[in-house]
Amino acid sequence: MSSQPAPKPAAIDMADMPVQLPSAPAGAAEARARFFNSGNAFNVKLPPVPATRFLDEPERALGSGVTAFHPCDQSAAIDSSFPATTPLMLARYASIAPGDTLTADFRATGAIWYVIRGSGSVTTGDERFVFGPGDVFLTPGGVSTALSAGDGGAVLWVVTNEPQLAFDSLRPAEPAAAPVDAVHYPAAEIAAQLQKVVEASQNATTSGIALIFSSDRQEAARNILPTLTLSLNTVPAGEQQRAHRHNSAAITLILKGDHCYSMVGGQRCDWSPYATLVTPATEPHSHHNDSGERAMFLIVQDGGLHYHARTMGFAFLD
Repeated sequence: MSSQPAPKPAAIDMADMPVQLPSAPAGAAEARARFFNSGNAFNVKLPPVPATRFLDEPERALGSGVTAFHPCDQSAAIDSSFPATTPLMLARYASIAPGDTLTADFRATGAIWYVIRGSGSVTTGDERFVFGPGDVFLTPGGVSTALSAGDGGAVLWVVTNEPQLAFDSLRPAEPAAAPVDAVHYPAAEIAAQLQKVVEASQNATTSGIALIFSSDRQEAARNILPTLTLSLNTVPAGEQQRAHRHNSAAITLILKGDHCYSMVGGQRCDWSPYATLVTPATEPHSHHNDSGERAMFLIVQDGGLHYHARTMGFAFLD
């Protein structure tokens, strides 16, 4: 009786194949090669970005009286090797003691600042200007920026794209090649421009009532930085912003809004003064104002990146 050949072992599923190394590399450059396949190369599992509320950081900044940064860092939660609030953005609070100076030298394309309290001056590169409560200003990356507070000290909120550059181990452009200059948006000018928006009519495609910040260098893109957008959003008393989603992540600073909240991915996020809220990319969200006065909030998104890539994916959900 003839013996039957042993059955061949079942082929390994592509998804279960470990990373493959070169079989016989001829040198160091070949030895660095690694190979995956179509069954396991596109299923990278990363922790989700939490829809976080940062409450302790503004409390420390507003109450410390010392000169320091207070980062809204959730790098541990998202498995990032560098500080990050979302994968491509980092928010901080900055507290400056009376008469003191805080130096910022961010490895970023630029920094977006909002003055929560106090006044002082900014020196960035060869430019200098003064700031006061409610002002917004932009400082370019690649140059040292010094913020000097007046007699009452100062507290600011600042967002950069440091994680975006850190992901690729990049440095900011040299000042002569930088895509942005310093830009100052005084509070009185912001209020006047917002009033024009509030008085304008809306149509079915309007996503909300918001003032969008840009500059002469970024006018064509309508962004404040090449990859970041900044808007001052408002929701009238007793109303809400329609539920929607988009592929950009959002970092929100609450400016004004008692009895207000956001719904993010089905989770209620109650507002508190100067809290920072994170809306993860693609999460359904809406903003609700149950108070008797207009709600105000600043939003920074990595929207410029998605506009450029044609991947914003904005959609209403109602």
